[in-house]
Amino acid sequence: MKRGDIASKILFLCASFSTLIVFLIIIFLLREGISALNWNFLMGMVWSPHKNLYGIFPTLLGTLVVVAGAIIIATAIGVPCAVFLAEFSPFWLRNMIKSTVEVLVGVPSVVIGFFGLIVIIPFIRNNLGGRGESILAGWIVLAIMSLPHIISLSEDAIRAVPTSYRQASLALGATKWQTVRRAVLPSASSGMRAAIVLGVGRAVGETMAVLMVVGNPETPWIPTGVLDRVRVLTSTIAIEFSYAEWGSPHQYALFAIGVVLFFIVVALNLVATFVIRRRNWNG
Repeated sequence: MKRGDIASKILFLCASFSTLIVFLIIIFLLREGISALNWNFLMGMVWSPHKNLYGIFPTLLGTLVVVAGAIIIATAIGVPCAVFLAEFSPFWLRNMIKSTVEVLVGVPSVVIGFFGLIVIIPFIRNNLGGRGESILAGWIVLAIMSLPHIISLSEDAIRAVPTSYRQASLALGATKWQTVRRAVLPSASSGMRAAIVLGVGRAVGETMAVLMVVGNPETPWIPTGVLDRVRVLTSTIAIEFSYAEWGSPHQYALFAIGVVLFFIVVALNLVATFVIRRRNWNG
């Protein structure tokens, strides 16, 4: 047997093993959590394990609010940064900024959460009021964690636009900014949207950092302002799983939260895949 055939079989086995692990995780989650997953669970307003009440609607809404605000902030900062790096920045400055931004990917989430706990929360408490632990703190922390994905992937999408597009636009008399705004960005929009969707996935699955800054009230409620404390789905699992009795409705409800998170992330990945393939088809 040739070495190439052996290598291809080994790579196939590795890919199959990875796929098998994913399917085993899915089966385990569904087996443990599907019994608690129903309409009352999704739309219930009260989460109180002591009273055997498991409704995640306030927690689900809090998760969506925190993630949406974080992505809006990250997009408002990340996309202009990507445009600057790809189109206007000198080579040496681009390398320095992009390398610095990519370092954030390797920073443990607990470190960023600790930064939020020590710096962001006291700043909010002293200048805006409230306890500091709030939706706003969650926005800032998750935006920091989503920025590397949005900046890096958006910059790659912009740089992937053919140079001929820029040259044609400039030859017709357009300025540099007009070329970027009307020729480059529309061509790179699919890749930039995919970057934002992947940033959303990063924010949805975050646990430790958001656990440290959003307050996590014992009884979740629907927030009415950005300075309100809130509980998110991931932090609920992290806080309560250690004392949930195995085989109890509480434990099954926590697994059901995991199922909800799984389907949210799968939906985001499908959207990102669709956007990327649409970009390839248009290209």
